[in-house]
Amino acid sequence: MMSATLRTWRSCSGWAGCPQAWIAPPATRELRESGRHRAKLVALRSNLKCQVHAVLAGCGVPVAMSDLFGMGGQGLLERVVLPPAFRARLTSARRVIETLDFEIEVFTDPAAGRLRGHRGYTAIQVIPGVGAVLGAVFLAEIGDVHRFPGPGQSTSWAGLSPEHHEPDTEVHRGRITKQGSTLVRWAAVEAVQRISTHHRLGRLRDQIGCRRGRDIGVVAAARELLTLVFHGLRDGRIRCPHRTSA
Repeated sequence: MMSATLRTWRSCSGWAGCPQAWIAPPATRELRESGRHRAKLVALRSNLKCQVHAVLAGCGVPVAMSDLFGMGGQGLLERVVLPPAFRARLTSARRVIETLDFEIEVFTDPAAGRLRGHRGYTAIQVIPGVGAVLGAVFLAEIGDVHRFPGPGQSTSWAGLSPEHHEPDTEVHRGRITKQGSTLVRWAAVEAVQRISTHHRLGRLRDQIGCRRGRDIGVVAAARELLTLVFHGLRDGRIRCPHRTSA
């Protein structure tokens, strides 16, 4: 006689129509590994840059330029007079940042080269804010886009859908779930923050942001952008990159 445990396992292993887990093929897993390592390197570099800003702020040094690590900023870092301990910390951080710049570049070019002939990868770069790097992140992390019935499911998988509560007869929507792919969620938010206000995604972000707060506007635009990414990866083209849904 078949045990209850075995019957339960068989009924949930796909034999009774239950959805099965998707396992990324080796090529996709390799691309993911490179992209995730690069993202960690970028996060380390961002942390060190914040430390450099903190050193200057602690010593009362004003920073007039928008990019402290551009040409003008590098000149300031060279000539600024700091106490020995602060100068040593700043110099050490700059050395590590330079090393990280090299390592980040090492993990950037090969991924773009491997994906150059991919129709979906080329298509999603039409979307404002999505370049070669973020496009590779979307392609690697999403993988086979056909496993999602529609863009709503891919948005929910990325953790960008609001929580949904129906305790009685009313529907309550809360904050986004943040349950899913952290890297895809980060890439979508990063992309929409680069978009100009002249683009419809930028206007959507700013209009909702004026009414409900900047963060909510960014998340709403990120959901719309991820919808465009879904169609670009699925169809190999984006018909209306400047159009937003109601």
